[in-house]
Amino acid sequence: MARVATILEAYVPLERQADLQAAYRDAVDDGFPPGLLRTQLLQDAGDPTRWRIETIWESFEALTAMRGSGTPRGILMFRAAGVEPTVSAFRVVAEIEAP
Repeated sequence: MARVATILEAYVPLERQADLQAAYRDAVDDGFPPGLLRTQLLQDAGDPTRWRIETIWESFEALTAMRGSGTPRGILMFRAAGVEPTVSAFRVVAEIEAP
């Protein structure tokens, strides 16, 4: 089974960034759905209004199952900040980790 990466991205106004961060923390505190391996909330170093949530799933089937259970949490996190993210999915074809 090939891993899958999802990337949600949106521009979040400065006054709503605390809402996004709180929604992310709250969702992670609720635990991971089956098949979610890792997630990161990222802020662009050059443009503080550009945000991403990158998530690694163990398989496309796990991602599909999560999507079938309702609106994905990541989308709800961005909506909590008043914005709608773009969503992309990629097959992970190679991975290197530091020793």
